Amino acid sequence: MTTETAPGPIDPSRERLYLVLNLVVSVAALTLLSWLLLLRSPSDEVTSFSFMPAVNAAFNALSTTCIVLGLLAIRVRRVTVHRALMLSALGSSALFLAGYLFHHYVHGDTPYPAEAPMRGLYLAILLSHVLLSVVAFPMVLWTFSLALRGQIARHRKLAKWTYPVWLYVSATGVVVFLMLRAAGA
Repeated sequence: MTTETAPGPIDPSRERLYLVLNLVVSVAALTLLSWLLLLRSPSDEVTSFSFMPAVNAAFNALSTTCIVLGLLAIRVRRVTVHRALMLSALGSSALFLAGYLFHHYVHGDTPYPAEAPMRGLYLAILLSHVLLSVVAFPMVLWTFSLALRGQIARHRKLAKWTYPVWLYVSATGVVVFLMLRAAGA
């Protein structure tokens, strides 16, 4: 079992730097995603990467699994296991995001068929997934930043909020994929 060491005093200028970097990365990601989904038209000349949504769903499922196992590990004070699982969840989420951006760059958006059943439920889940993913991204970055800088008490406080949001976003990513497949999209 790993023991915690008391961190030194928080340097306000360094804290602002981390906040600014988090904000810049989050805004850049949101801007790129907005451009891909709203402004850019995909090219018809590109090789098909139709397998990417399944790969992305697998990354989301892996993230979901690692997040849940990471929570269970920290509850039994397995800090090293928790750290490895949460880093795995972060890596899997990063691979999902890269694959998601790539797929949308190449193919654009995949609409849910208008005549398909459960369209209202799908749109409700998708809306909550998208809105919470915008919130989850900077929360996850900040929560990891606190842990990596040894600010464990602050990490715990933020993780209590980050955990359910990140878990919901990862899990509903899989649900959205499965609902699109079931509707024939």
